[in-house]
Amino acid sequence: MPLLLGVNLDHVATLRQARYAGTLDSPNAEPCPLDAAWDALAGGADSLTVHVRGDRRHMQDADAFRIRAEVPLPLNFEMGVTEEMVGIALKLKPDFACLVPESRMEITTEGGLDVITGFDRIREAVARLQDAGIRVSLFIDPDLQQVAAAQKTGAKMIELHTGCFANAVGDELETELSRLIAAATAAHASALQANAGHGINYTNIVRIREIPHLAELNIGHTIVSRAMRIGLEAAVREMKTLMAPYSL
Repeated sequence: MPLLLGVNLDHVATLRQARYAGTLDSPNAEPCPLDAAWDALAGGADSLTVHVRGDRRHMQDADAFRIRAEVPLPLNFEMGVTEEMVGIALKLKPDFACLVPESRMEITTEGGLDVITGFDRIREAVARLQDAGIRVSLFIDPDLQQVAAAQKTGAKMIELHTGCFANAVGDELETELSRLIAAATAAHASALQANAGHGINYTNIVRIREIPHLAELNIGHTIVSRAMRIGLEAAVREMKTLMAPYSL
């Protein structure tokens, strides 16, 4: 099966918020995440990812609901494990929900969800979302104990945090790649769909293709960055081309 590409649109909203936070009803508020979603579709995206954070630093509730209503692609809703976000997800009804950790001090998500420590709270959120027909993924570090805990929550998918791999060099890179391979293999053996994301770019995608059993990559920052030069539709198409040799 071909490796799918989920395009994360959060950084489009980040740019908009830099100038138009608090004035989103202005006709000048740009760039528009909805327009970016259409460009991603035209470029060959297989799904879209939006993360409405508790502090609303980039994506707003209205962005998620407009994209869900208007763009005919599966929607992956990244969310903190909070009562507020579970409530929004149950109204939004995305195709997928990816539970992630959140810290107000971080610029972007800086690590995986600790499923072991937060097991009861996470399992409850998974059950509520999946009872509503939303497939749930847990964003975790490539740690075998976390993979095992994720399987016990009842979630159907995991998303492996590739940030440490993306920042590694030399022998450390090979170590991180080995961790990802082991975690993806363990997920597959546990009947968990394995996705991956964070820090994947147009260069390290070559090594990402060495990880077995991956179903989908969720990529945002590098695509939005590339779009500054060639446009979002072309940037998505380039990434899809680089992913094409991969198969499960």
